[in-house]
Amino acid sequence: MAAPGTAGRRALLVASATALSLGVTAPAALAAPDPTTSPTATPPAAMSTLGGARLGMPGTQVNLAPGVPVLPKELTARSWIVSDAESGEVLAAHNAHWRLPPASTLKMLFADTVLPRFPKDTRYKVAPADLKGVGAGSSVVGIKPGTTYSVHDLWLGVFLRSGNDAVHVLSAMNGGVRQTVRDMQDHAGELQALDTDVVSPDGYDAPGQLSSAYDLSLFARSGLQKKDFRDYCSTVSATFGSAEIRNTNRLLSGDSDVPVYPGIAGVKNGNTTHAGATFTSVAERSGKVLLVTVMNPEKHEHNEVYKETAKLLDWGFQAVGKVDPVGELVPPRSAASATGRPDAGATAGPGPQQPAGGTGGG
Repeated sequence: MAAPGTAGRRALLVASATALSLGVTAPAALAAPDPTTSPTATPPAAMSTLGGARLGMPGTQVNLAPGVPVLPKELTARSWIVSDAESGEVLAAHNAHWRLPPASTLKMLFADTVLPRFPKDTRYKVAPADLKGVGAGSSVVGIKPGTTYSVHDLWLGVFLRSGNDAVHVLSAMNGGVRQTVRDMQDHAGELQALDTDVVSPDGYDAPGQLSSAYDLSLFARSGLQKKDFRDYCSTVSATFGSAEIRNTNRLLSGDSDVPVYPGIAGVKNGNTTHAGATFTSVAERSGKVLLVTVMNPEKHEHNEVYKETAKLLDWGFQAVGKVDPVGELVPPRSAASATGRPDAGATAGPGPQQPAGGTGGG
């Protein structure tokens, strides 16, 4: 059971603010400045233009004008995006549609797909076969075959410890890993997350498993509409079995070189051999709710992904309401149809295929 304290407060913090408005209107076309180049590598020449033409351009896209703060210095991530969670406006982005390995941030799509299917008080006895296929070096919460767990506890294992073992058990309950991968891919299609190819439900490195900062923001935005998702991703610590587990999202739980970010309320972090560090965060300040996704900082200092995320959140809260957007987070297909808006219709550009043999998934 989740430990009481700041977790519930943080969940409530965004409970009303993230009742997201999906029927947003497309922003007006904006003149694009000369794009910068990526600080770490060259992004693909062709990327998706879903959400706006600017989002398919390489480099940093932002509309600087009088009164708009300049972007923070020393951002080294291959890709990042800052968006308003409620309106869907993209305030600034850097290679937003670059298809890269997502690591455990892909668990947001897993949760958004599977979480509504099982009541949290459902209990399940784990069979040895349920844990087959958990990759070597995976982050785990310590599930033991023959032990019975509640669905609630399994989700705590997914969100707090990024437990690939918990993902595999929930996948077994959902008809198996292959079925869960199909379900996740279908749900990605419904969300118009066209940069995403799902191979493993836990985000463990696998050939061809790719997503983008844009798509990860779509997953977070959709998940945050679900109360249970909000509760789990904002939980700082909980009891699992006889041990206390603590959220590995350092902007939520803090660390020696990273303080808890004011207003933080989730969402999910990840780190693997091929993905590097990845992170999607949501925070609220003065009635504004922002999403920031950061993928693979070149700078390999301790907790660098959280430091760059905090810088972008600070910029976003200073810029929101002042900066003209460079694009939008599109609504799901069903919401677009309900509001009479056409499908974006953009297709994902080609991305690099990653080799097998990576480790991790946390």
